[in-house]
Amino acid sequence: MKAEMIIIGGSAGSLQVILQMLKKLQSPVAAPILLVLHRKAQSANILQTLLQQFSPVDVIEADDKTEIRSNTLYIAPADYHLLFEDTKNMSLDSSEKMNYSRPSIDVTFRSAAEIFGAGLVAVLLSGANADGVEGLAYVKKNGGRVWVQDPETAEVDYMPRRAMEEISYDLLIRPEELADHIQNI
Repeated sequence: MKAEMIIIGGSAGSLQVILQMLKKLQSPVAAPILLVLHRKAQSANILQTLLQQFSPVDVIEADDKTEIRSNTLYIAPADYHLLFEDTKNMSLDSSEKMNYSRPSIDVTFRSAAEIFGAGLVAVLLSGANADGVEGLAYVKKNGGRVWVQDPETAEVDYMPRRAMEEISYDLLIRPEELADHIQNI
């Protein structure tokens, strides 16, 4: 099935994987891509500028009521959970942190799984806590595809290792392969 949404979640060590992916990615990308990365609440908003330098597609930091378009890379803003209202619109939420994180990868994966079902591809990269693992299980339960970074390639292997141990995944992915897999869905 064609992907309607690709969500990439990560924490410590995931930025290098994302930069590597963007350098290899080619426009157009059929499905929108959303990045949910752990970062400090008061961090300067340089992530969008950094990623745009390497991205062949538009990079937009999501805002409340952001409309979803293909061939676009969205970033969940610092200190907000990102949710989906429907297949065309995102919204932001400032409720309590989950897994010490806001945005929480779990929260976004769960919301997306309810909206996109089998049309969702959820990717979990390097990180130091279990955020994303429960959400991946929910994605799988709702028919979505689950990709996990090979822990042997992760700068911080805790997050992908937990995912491998606890859920059924569709693809174990190496950083240099991520762009090709995204292009081929």
